[in-house]
Amino acid sequence: MAAKAIKIIETEDGSHSLFLPDMNETYHSSHGAIQESRHVFIKMGLDYWASQSPEGSLSILEIGFGTGLNALLAYEWAMKHQRKVEFITLEAYPLPEEITKALNYPAQMERADLSDTFQQMHQAEWNKEVPISEYFSLYKMEDKLETVIFPEKALQVVFFDAFAPSKQEEMWAPELLQKCTQQLVSNGALVTYCAKGQLKRDLRGLGLTVESLEGPPGKKEMVRAIKN
Repeated sequence: MAAKAIKIIETEDGSHSLFLPDMNETYHSSHGAIQESRHVFIKMGLDYWASQSPEGSLSILEIGFGTGLNALLAYEWAMKHQRKVEFITLEAYPLPEEITKALNYPAQMERADLSDTFQQMHQAEWNKEVPISEYFSLYKMEDKLETVIFPEKALQVVFFDAFAPSKQEEMWAPELLQKCTQQLVSNGALVTYCAKGQLKRDLRGLGLTVESLEGPPGKKEMVRAIKN
């Protein structure tokens, strides 16, 4: 993906997102990138799992590494709770360094101490598990969802953060949703900003319990699907 085709934009909470003119799509909500990710993936994903299982390490699968914001917030969560997190993330089109170095997430989080960690995540070797701290490891997989072979690990949470179905319908196919959720443990959860009716039906068809939850600012709903 050419850097010239990507534009850094500022969302309503002051945090950056990226705009792809060719797709007419942004990487995050225009209402606020950080607040969207914190609500959908941290509050409804990690905090949910912690309420079900207050001890022990956990493995997260993320679909769409993108800007690295979700990974940074998961790292912040792991350090705060002192729980070991193994973060496995998929990205078919890694961003160029000139873009990632310009993103303002640590500053907007008022966590300047995370600046080096954020860049370390982006510079980490692909297709290899890399320790970031004693509580957080990062395994970036450069591949497409259709062809990737995930590590055979029990998953507690799946962050499904692909582009919207209207932009990348193929990413939301039932067989790919199954591929992402088949390694979830009992009561493990998939969380996503999307709340389309077809997505809910497909997740129920996979045997998951689907919850329609309050969405982040600017969105009425989001979805959490629980493995029975």
